[in-house]
Amino acid sequence: MANKEATARIKINKLLEAAGWRFFAVGKLPANIQLEPGVTIKTPDLDAFGENFEKSSKGFIDFLLLNEKGFPFIVLEAKSEDKNPLDGKEQARKYATAQNCRFVILSNGNLHYFWDLERGNPYLITNFPSPASVMGYQKTAPDLERLIEETVCDDYVALTQRPGYAAEAAWKNEAERDGFIAANSLRFLRPYQKKAITALQRAIKAGKERFLFEMATGTGKTLTAAAVIKLFLRTDNAQRVLFLVDRLELEEQAWKAFKKGLANDYKTVIYKDNRDDWRHAEIVVTTVQSLLFNNKYQQLFSPTDFDLVISDEAHRSIGGNARAVFDYFIGYKLGLTATPRDYLKKFDKTKPNTKDPRELERRLLLDTYRTFGCEDGQPTYRYSLLDGVKDGYLINPTVVDARSEVTTQLLSEDGFVVDFKDDQGEDQKETFSQREFEKRFFSDATNQLFCKTFLEHAHRDPISGEVGKSIIFAVSQHHAAKLTQILNLMADVMFPGKYQSDFAVQVTSQITDAQQFTINFTNNKLLGSGNFLPAYKTSKARICVTVGMMTTGYDCPDLLNLGLFRPIFSPTDFIQIKGRGTRKHNFLEELHDKDHKESIEDVCKTSYKLFDFFANCEYFEEEFNYDEILKLPKLKGKGSEDTGGGEISEIESYEHLGGDIVDSLKVEQITAEGMKIDRMFYEKFEDAVLEDATIAAAVEAGQWDKVIDYVNREVFDKPAEYYNLDKLRKAAAVDRRLGLREILEKIFGMIPRFKSKDELLEEEFSKFVADYKPQEAEAMPALKNYFKAYATSEALRNIIENEEYTDLATNPFFSTRDFKAVPKQYRALIPNYIKDYVPLNQFTA
Repeated sequence: MANKEATARIKINKLLEAAGWRFFAVGKLPANIQLEPGVTIKTPDLDAFGENFEKSSKGFIDFLLLNEKGFPFIVLEAKSEDKNPLDGKEQARKYATAQNCRFVILSNGNLHYFWDLERGNPYLITNFPSPASVMGYQKTAPDLERLIEETVCDDYVALTQRPGYAAEAAWKNEAERDGFIAANSLRFLRPYQKKAITALQRAIKAGKERFLFEMATGTGKTLTAAAVIKLFLRTDNAQRVLFLVDRLELEEQAWKAFKKGLANDYKTVIYKDNRDDWRHAEIVVTTVQSLLFNNKYQQLFSPTDFDLVISDEAHRSIGGNARAVFDYFIGYKLGLTATPRDYLKKFDKTKPNTKDPRELERRLLLDTYRTFGCEDGQPTYRYSLLDGVKDGYLINPTVVDARSEVTTQLLSEDGFVVDFKDDQGEDQKETFSQREFEKRFFSDATNQLFCKTFLEHAHRDPISGEVGKSIIFAVSQHHAAKLTQILNLMADVMFPGKYQSDFAVQVTSQITDAQQFTINFTNNKLLGSGNFLPAYKTSKARICVTVGMMTTGYDCPDLLNLGLFRPIFSPTDFIQIKGRGTRKHNFLEELHDKDHKESIEDVCKTSYKLFDFFANCEYFEEEFNYDEILKLPKLKGKGSEDTGGGEISEIESYEHLGGDIVDSLKVEQITAEGMKIDRMFYEKFEDAVLEDATIAAAVEAGQWDKVIDYVNREVFDKPAEYYNLDKLRKAAAVDRRLGLREILEKIFGMIPRFKSKDELLEEEFSKFVADYKPQEAEAMPALKNYFKAYATSEALRNIIENEEYTDLATNPFFSTRDFKAVPKQYRALIPNYIKDYVPLNQFTA
């Protein structure tokens, strides 16, 4: 027992001294550690502690740490190694209250807790905080009521506003507001971003200290984070904020965003550039890797240095031992991620060492949700890609599923089978799968075909007509180099004299200035600009070929094409890559010729193409079972046993020298319901409703008024899931507006499925035909086309209502030619019928 107590004493002493606390005066600096009254220390060897300090004849020993003025500051309750430090919690609270101390440290030499009596529970720490750090921390006087009640308006973190301009008071209408925004490059909080802040405030009110925002790529997580930062700093619930990123390029990107949005009120620094004076800034941005190296976070910072820690791309920046950095600091924690956990319903805990990337990712995401206090899998706030598309902020991809003869065989169950002779001259066979493409299986013809197909079908720039800006994701750096060369050679043939090998650029870690390449590509000056039109400042380089550098957090809104020239097995990677193209963009922003600009209408990005050469989309939509516990097959190959008892021959690598042709090419526009990975929210609501006995009984009794009232009161907008009708409509995988009753009928099996918009239109048109019995058989296709277009297009309804028929010439859904094909007697009859009998709201998304 005595040894444990003596060891604890030694450890606590060392921790105090390492943190800058002093048992004895050092020069002009007085001692700032005082023992409980009645215990004195006269010599530096601390013999007065004895072997058993808990049973000292001079009383139980507490450490009282003093501030710079010598006043009681922190009570340190010391326990022996074999006791839980929390055992002394109430005794320490009593002593701290008597000494008018706000802070307590509980320690047994190995386990330590820091406790802010004004904020909450003891927080586990790995180092003792320094005197200066706690003094800075003390300046934060928690005022949760102020934080919870703070109103976050549209321009809470507006960028680049004119000095002295009272924006909210000066706007007369939305047009004036929009004009002001455009003129001053302003970005205001969107409604869903404000909802995220409100959700956080509700969580704080409920006693939460950790939060997770799950927001799709392109929805402005950094701007939302800026609003959260201002909320904490403005309400004095934080003095300093740490923003953690997982890559260098995101470090500068975040710094620029905070500098623009918060510069008038708060100073933002990048830690590596301000190692000596970071304490003079309210916001510190750094990569988690820089703090991990040689455990710098422990050496350079105290646990109390930051009151709010935000982890960008949380699923990555807290992976592995990076979590130690995140958990080291006391304070509120916010995670930002674009990766949903909807598919992580099961995890095989009996196989913790599996190396399958999907299973490892499941563990990582499970840990992410646990780390941010969301053990039930529900984030503090969720705004999905599907939400962004439905609300008009993002766009879904047009998937181009292209498979060659070679890749079709690689993707098949049998794989690509190669006959060869082994070292003994025996005939052997080797099978290659898509995982081995460009790793062990090489095919120049296939790479050539990939590039040719991509260039022939890629979206073109709407202003210049050249190949739209694109990113291609390769298997490896070697593969990226190969593809870059092929693309440049093809560009010389397609666009003679235009590019001189500047058409495609390899952007991988082994390339000098690769990071700057990504920035220049975003800023439209990679290897020059305006190659086709001098006044159009788009990047001369049209394609960046990368492996993993441009997957996460890369913002380039004018991207028109993404190429998956590799198989993908990670849901996170898939979500991140397809998210690169979801942002909207007006291409006139790069056109600097006023006359030319005025001669054309606004050209906005309405779609982007996702070229998929390895059936990745099919894999995640159809074949990947998100609830399945993976059972990994035994590895076969060199060194494994076969039934013959000998060693299996294997080709280390194989180069396919034959030709290759396109086996299939399918273009599919991803509809409003989005991909499977974006739809799992709805299924959780199904489970919740089916398990509710009150709802089930009322449905069985046909008491629909009671059912709907109960769901609105008892199920919707509760903190755990935040279900509501709008979210369910968006998640229900149907292209029209659903009512709550229809949703519940489907859940309880009263209807087999939701009918699509077109199915309902067909039913409504059949009613019209039954009523009016048109005799003009040859006109039926034209009548149906008119009927459907009028029912679904508000623009067409306005044209017909106002008799502005010349506008049909530019209507993308129903042209002048289509209108002329409709017999005259039906041109007014069909609109009148629809207005009288067809509920148009069911056809809106």
